[in-house]
Amino acid sequence: SIPESLAASRKEPGVPSTYVPFRNGIFLALAAACAESHASRNLVTGFNAIDSPDYPDTTVQFSRKMAAAINQGTAAGKSGRGFKVHTPLIALSKKEIIAMGIELGADYAYSISCYRGAELPCGRCPACDIRARAFAELGRQDPLLARLQKEGKT
Repeated sequence: SIPESLAASRKEPGVPSTYVPFRNGIFLALAAACAESHASRNLVTGFNAIDSPDYPDTTVQFSRKMAAAINQGTAAGKSGRGFKVHTPLIALSKKEIIAMGIELGADYAYSISCYRGAELPCGRCPACDIRARAFAELGRQDPLLARLQKEGKT
């Protein structure tokens, strides 16, 4: 969820009001710390084609530089058994990602995209809009909304 005060104060040209400063850098640093303690070396992101042009921490270049920083700052990296940051969705639209998830059996009835982070989506934020458009483009009802309606929560 993005604090309204943070979103309201965002005035940098070309950076969405929904940008949370260095959020993905923090996530990757935490993931690297956990992965190193479990002898894992692969960090996988969910960066996608919709995010990459606007968010500075969702690009291929950012991923490469974070991998370099992680490898510089970890024992695994120092020993030559470094980390790789994978960006498998970076060229895919939300529609393509959802279609892939459906094909793989993802249960979207329990997934949340809304910036509010609540089970019932607001239907107004950019994440809700992108999700709604993706399901509409696929000609499918959003399984989350269908489940909430069935449970009497809408």
